[in-house]
Amino acid sequence: MKKTVLSAAFGALAMGVAFASPSQAAEVSACLITKTDTNPFFVKMKEGAAAKAKELGVTLKSYAGKIDGDSESQVAAIETCIADGAKGILIAASDTQGIVPQVQKARDAGLLVIALEPLDAADATFATDNLLAGKLIGQWAAATLGDAAKEAKVAFLDLTPSQPSVDVLRDQGFMIGFGIDPKDPNKIGDEDDPRIVGHDITNGNEEGGRTAMENLLQKDPTINVVHTINEPAAAGAYEALKSVGREKDVLIVSVDGGCPGVKNVAEGVIGATSQQYPLMMAALGIEAIKKFADTGEKPTPTEGKDFVDTGVSLVTDKPVSGVESIDTKTGMEKCWG
Repeated sequence: MKKTVLSAAFGALAMGVAFASPSQAAEVSACLITKTDTNPFFVKMKEGAAAKAKELGVTLKSYAGKIDGDSESQVAAIETCIADGAKGILIAASDTQGIVPQVQKARDAGLLVIALEPLDAADATFATDNLLAGKLIGQWAAATLGDAAKEAKVAFLDLTPSQPSVDVLRDQGFMIGFGIDPKDPNKIGDEDDPRIVGHDITNGNEEGGRTAMENLLQKDPTINVVHTINEPAAAGAYEALKSVGREKDVLIVSVDGGCPGVKNVAEGVIGATSQQYPLMMAALGIEAIKKFADTGEKPTPTEGKDFVDTGVSLVTDKPVSGVESIDTKTGMEKCWG
């Protein structure tokens, strides 16, 4: 009865379809659980999972929260996957702490749980090296400014007050790359470098980016470097700068690599961005679940890291010596959204 109720309750949530013959489907099934099914990042993730599932003969079911932060739907989706006899789950958790009991329940039931964003309770994490993503844009900004970097006025447009790991890693990575001592690398806001004007919150969207930029410009109108958590926030920051005639003399850097963001790099709105690869994350995750089903072997982290690194590239049309990068033409070929 429990299985029937769960299946009915989340039938509308499941977005995937079976990609295997009946005999294959009985052997290996997998679940993809994302924060939403509308964010282009997760749309591309689903595309990668579906393509790899079809290639390997894995039955894939996809689930998503109704909105970003909808952890209840993710919890229920895990229950459904356990009840359906899935071999593994790929999850981008909305609440990395609150989801832990359900993740552990899935693992206790014999499922391989792979996090697509850092989640300590999972068997493995397949993710972007967000610290490196931050370092790359920090190094690029410092090299672009040259000696002027020593007198820079830097604004940080972060994600949320809760300081999720992706926020901290990108933020602190930028500081390391730029030559700022981050103090406690696990915390935002304890730095004492005089070049830092301040931090503000964007919620990762354009409106938030604009408001945060306006706030920090009121604090110091001479800001000339802006680190943004993602490209929508960067677009908002640009609009705020444009409204006061500062758009041409402020360096904006970001992380994500979505197609709109790469286009903004090409148009000069963003100086450089670090591109991540959600399709690769999901495809490698499906491969790992299939291997686990066949052999019982769990994924091995990338050497020197505690997760499987799915890659990151700096995208800019203004390359600098000592920082490897790709141009926007190449970035557009690899982008998402």
